[in-house]
Amino acid sequence: MAEKLTFRYDREADILYIDKRAPYPEQDSEELGDEIIARLNPETGEVENLEVLFFSTRLLRGDLFELPVSADLRLAV
Repeated sequence: MAEKLTFRYDREADILYIDKRAPYPEQDSEELGDEIIARLNPETGEVENLEVLFFSTRLLRGDLFELPVSADLRLAV
């Protein structure tokens, strides 16, 4: 069965969190560009969490919003 994603929005910080699992201190972080941060499994490199900074600003711009990952949360190449 496919894993579920959890979406949380922090209005004060204006960050959308997309979680495949709860964040933990050992995760590696990588900025994917366009103010999107990926939290990676330190052993496999798999994307486990995404942070979309300035989320409401993106929506207000009305631009197409795309994440640089595939549907199974792997980095797009």
